[in-house]
Amino acid sequence: MSYLSDLVEKSKKARPSLSLSSKGKTEEELRSLLFTPPERAGEAEALKAEGEDALKAILSKPSPTPSSDVGAAISADVYKTTAELEEKRELELAEEQQREFEKASKKLVDSYKGVEIYQIAGDPLLFYKSDIVKPSLSERRIINTVREAATRLISIEPYEIRDPVQRKKVYLSKVLDIIDSAAADIQIPKTKREYFAEAVVREMIGFGLLDKLLEDDKLEDIMVIGENRPVYVFHRDHEMMKTNIVFYNEQDILDIIDKVARAVGRRIDRADPLLDARLPDGSRVNATIPPISIGGATLSIRKFRADPFSIIDLLNFGTINSELAAFLWLASDGMGVKPANVLIAGGTGSGKTSMLNVLCSLIPESDRVISIEDTAELQLPIQHWIRFEKRLPSLEGTGEISMAALVKNSLRMRPDRIIVGEVRGEEADTLFVAMNTGHDGSMGTIHANSAAETRVRVITPPMSVPESMLSGLDLIIVMQRIHLREKGTIRRVVEVAEVSGVLEGEAHMEVIYKWNPANDSIERTSLSSRYLQRVQDYTGMDRLEVEKELERRRDVIVEMQKKKIRAVLETSSAAKNYLLGRIGTVRAE
Repeated sequence: MSYLSDLVEKSKKARPSLSLSSKGKTEEELRSLLFTPPERAGEAEALKAEGEDALKAILSKPSPTPSSDVGAAISADVYKTTAELEEKRELELAEEQQREFEKASKKLVDSYKGVEIYQIAGDPLLFYKSDIVKPSLSERRIINTVREAATRLISIEPYEIRDPVQRKKVYLSKVLDIIDSAAADIQIPKTKREYFAEAVVREMIGFGLLDKLLEDDKLEDIMVIGENRPVYVFHRDHEMMKTNIVFYNEQDILDIIDKVARAVGRRIDRADPLLDARLPDGSRVNATIPPISIGGATLSIRKFRADPFSIIDLLNFGTINSELAAFLWLASDGMGVKPANVLIAGGTGSGKTSMLNVLCSLIPESDRVISIEDTAELQLPIQHWIRFEKRLPSLEGTGEISMAALVKNSLRMRPDRIIVGEVRGEEADTLFVAMNTGHDGSMGTIHANSAAETRVRVITPPMSVPESMLSGLDLIIVMQRIHLREKGTIRRVVEVAEVSGVLEGEAHMEVIYKWNPANDSIERTSLSSRYLQRVQDYTGMDRLEVEKELERRRDVIVEMQKKKIRAVLETSSAAKNYLLGRIGTVRAE
């Protein structure tokens, strides 16, 4: 039994309800069904007794005009089906776009691995050009044929292989086997086997035209805003840009959205036209379709960063300075006795989650950490870490597990630290209960633009935390995304504040670090830190010793920066080793 026949037998067991049944078919018959247009399959079936020569004759001769129920006409040179006419139109539009790009006055700004970034005269946005290759009409026919065969013959579902790299390898191997088994029928040159196989795999388990963008680690966001309009991207170095990738058919966008929905076990349709999900690699996806999205289907992907930012990265970006970095490091571990309870405030895209990830990466290895997130984004170099993600209701409206329920459940799990990805509603009350009942070092993020606004948001609906419970909060770190004419878009810590006067009934904010826009620097104010006083009380150190401790940590950070030690695993390990040494020294003293 040949490989193709073997695959057919497996597919019969795995997929008994194939629209085109392979039951009782020989390998030659199967080829005629899989690798010829549907209107010619009947003719091939009728001539099976005449053997392989007759079948090849059918495959080689010009196709007759099919019946009206097929709705298309196929000639030897041009497939006049609706789908192929649409593909021809797309190719013509893509070629026109390429001609316009070549004519435009432009300047190369940056280039790296398959990407060129241009400044085009008269356009305020940079242009991101990917080296994606658009297949010709003849190549598209082969891709569609092989993809149809692979869909029927490969019984492995994508979700069964969690590792995306391994998943691609398995599918690529299967598709190459199918191409080799039918090489005589589809006539693919050996030099192009891998090209066609990769194109098929990209359409089966990837995201088509978006795959190249997803592979670019320098992109933060990918935004599809409709058909016949360029895909936009947000670049870490060059910010918002147009790309040379355009979907000329809305169905292609809908196919990708449907693929995302099926991958996460969700559904999106006219009755429920919104989709908010997380891809297996951690990337966040939001999709909308008509009728709510008037201009057509949209897709937004916030990419998962495989290499998360470290405290040295924030220092290099200017988000913090070395003095503030040392202070936040001490606040994260609390000298092993009094870690700070922290809320990180800011607007969308201000860097709240990145800052939370940095602070959590400095948590001592001895602590048991439980994180609760709306969409899992944290990447912590901690062994004793339990992750929770809220669950949306099913199609029947049941099975929802809220953030509040998860935070309450975490209190029963003996946590040392509770980390809440984004505080929005009633889970805030439970988090503040944890802060006030001995779970020091708990952290979360919140949407607010200042420390004062954070206080107001926390004590008013929908959070409605009693103001007296704010006494358990040590620090509020305020992040902002700012656009400067000279530097472009930057992210900065603009305030670090402490809550004061809660128990006296006069709660107010005391800012101990503040960003100075005049010289783009973070400066320490004249106010004394109440948190550092608590560290003194718990460690028995005086203020001068605490200041010396901050200076030592600052020196360690500056040394790592000089040596270009920036990976989060390296900085986290250095911080934990330093803490172990310092605790021993303090106890000996």
